[in-house]
Amino acid sequence: MKEFILNWFSQAGPFSIIISIFINIVISIFGVIPSVFLTALNITFFGFEAGMFISYIGECAGAAVSFLLYRKGIRHVEQSLPAQSKYLNKLTASTGKEAFIFVLAFRLVPFIPSGLINLGAALSKISLLHFTWASAIGKIPAMLLEAYSVNEVLMWEKQGKGILFIVSFIILVIYWAVKRKRV
Repeated sequence: MKEFILNWFSQAGPFSIIISIFINIVISIFGVIPSVFLTALNITFFGFEAGMFISYIGECAGAAVSFLLYRKGIRHVEQSLPAQSKYLNKLTASTGKEAFIFVLAFRLVPFIPSGLINLGAALSKISLLHFTWASAIGKIPAMLLEAYSVNEVLMWEKQGKGILFIVSFIILVIYWAVKRKRV
């Protein structure tokens, strides 16, 4: 898949930036696919600074588009959505400045899934403008951390990448086992 997308970027020439941003929007709409893989491809193809900037623009555009789509579609199913998190509930009940601060704060926490923030904001009374600004500001530190981490991993040799894969796999198995035990 990596080679396919890199080849696609190569053949697209200057349109590769638009393609990357479009892929990021699709990732944001689905809300469960990590964007870190696209960031890695962008850094590999465009270089560190340009790749990070293109990923940032794509994530901001993706957040705005998914927010709009979620808001349009969510009105039809709003009553059937379960209340999962007290923080998500606070976001959905917030308006104006408070909603802006919630979105900004959630974006600054790198472990909160972007799709969850987009969904919570779509359920709130926050405007598109305030959501977009809060997301854009909040994504800066997360994007810097993600791009730096991805760049460091890309520079590792095969042995380092293998160790990272094994450690990640072990963490996922432990997470799955703990979560399954709770149910």
